Amino acid sequence: MDSISIDSRLNVIAHDGTWALTGPAVTRFCLANEYLSYLSDRRYSPRTVRAYAFDLLHFCRWLDADGTALEAVSTDTLLRYLAKCRQEILPGQYGDNVVDLHSGRSVGYAPATVNRRLAAISGLFNFTTMRDPSARNPVPRGAAARRTAKGARSGLLGHLAKPNPRSGLRVREPRRLPRGLDSREMQALFASLRSERDRAMAGLMLFSGLRSAEVLGLSIGDVDIARGWVRVIGKGDKERRVPLDPDVASIVQSYLLVERPETNETRLFVVGKGPHRGQPLSGEGLRRIFRYHREKTGVVAGHPHALRHSFGTALAEAGVDLAVMQALMGHDHVDSTAAYIHLSPSHVRRSFDEARARQREAER
Repeated sequence: MDSISIDSRLNVIAHDGTWALTGPAVTRFCLANEYLSYLSDRRYSPRTVRAYAFDLLHFCRWLDADGTALEAVSTDTLLRYLAKCRQEILPGQYGDNVVDLHSGRSVGYAPATVNRRLAAISGLFNFTTMRDPSARNPVPRGAAARRTAKGARSGLLGHLAKPNPRSGLRVREPRRLPRGLDSREMQALFASLRSERDRAMAGLMLFSGLRSAEVLGLSIGDVDIARGWVRVIGKGDKERRVPLDPDVASIVQSYLLVERPETNETRLFVVGKGPHRGQPLSGEGLRRIFRYHREKTGVVAGHPHALRHSFGTALAEAGVDLAVMQALMGHDHVDSTAAYIHLSPSHVRRSFDEARARQREAER
């Protein structure tokens, strides 16, 4: 059992893949632990449950310092907490007019972090009203969300699906396009990878568009080297099949035959050395690998997800149909896939040059 905290009154513990609040003050926030257990029972991703546990930890610590019980939270309480998140001075921030050039902020958490915390809080109070319809939900309801629920967009009558209400307690997030790697960066990063395991993982992200969690979740039986397919379990336990690049298939086969240690573990990628040899490679282990090679090569954008972005960009530049891209990348909504069309520089340049050529022809 691991305890992760710097506050003795309220902590977060991890045990057997579940997360919960603990500490002397936890009796005031039992509802938060019931909600986290509910998420685990619903088979939410362990990474999502972990993130929500730390989000609720931050909120409950603030309530504890404020002297407010969870049952007494009002809309005004949530607005004060939102202001706290936006105004708190974090390590590396100096307040006033000193603005970090990377984040563009002088104080406060990133909008995405704030919105994720608000989503965790909203889910907590929705869980409360689900169990007790008479309970008051302090989260204000805003305008209807643009996107409909999962599954509601499919089928012959999918166009008739009504949007779900979205919480009005959100902050605006800057819309950033996915950042892929250029050919020089990819070559440098791949040249730095020394083991077949690391090259296979990077290849699956770059040439099959897998998320890092999807790569780590692969079992040996999910990879059909002979037929060139990979069975992927994505977000929300949704299954999809993606093509396997022949060169990556060769690397995976070499890893299985030569490098992978003898173990009863069914996961494809395991630890190769040390006391945890033969055990599944963790998310932190994967991040540590890429962190080392980023520092070694100087490719500062060489994060695991950047390889997936490079895959999406390559598909867009090749003119692959949007629906096919969506299926390959496992996106819930086509809007996520459309971002790659917008960012593809060669696609934009080609369309621009063709339009200018037609314009010049018409002027003659």
